[in-house]
Amino acid sequence: MTPRWLNDREDRAWRGFQAMRAELTAHLARQLAQQNGLTEAEYAILATVSEAPGRRLRARELCKLLGWERSRLSHQIARMENRGTVRRAASADDRRGFDVVLTTAGVAAIDAAAPQHVAAVRHCFADLLTPAQLDTLGDIADIITNHLDSEHEAPACGG
Repeated sequence: MTPRWLNDREDRAWRGFQAMRAELTAHLARQLAQQNGLTEAEYAILATVSEAPGRRLRARELCKLLGWERSRLSHQIARMENRGTVRRAASADDRRGFDVVLTTAGVAAIDAAAPQHVAAVRHCFADLLTPAQLDTLGDIADIITNHLDSEHEAPACGG
């Protein structure tokens, strides 16, 4: 079967997306590390758990929200426990699983990092686009994410 190569329009869009994603991700990761001493993974966990009621979230739900494999989440939580930003707690709903809970240090870390991170996202992304462009990009993200979700099983989340 002959490969169906990308045409010029498709190639420009694909390569542009790849370059934008890589540069934006690297820029925001450097900003988090330099200003707040956090990795992207730490920030993702702190931000997600901070939005949950009681700043406590079932590990399985956190895994699902982040789109991570169970082993990745488990290793990252262990590192963050060592840093004192989160702790594991028995789940009230299921004795087999655990909840991820922000510690006082974790709350302080996300409270300090979030305003700076949002400012960087605005500066490098949201403020550069019109409302219509943001809507279009959101629609594109939904189309691709929904397609990928329908083709692949969800990550093996546990806990």
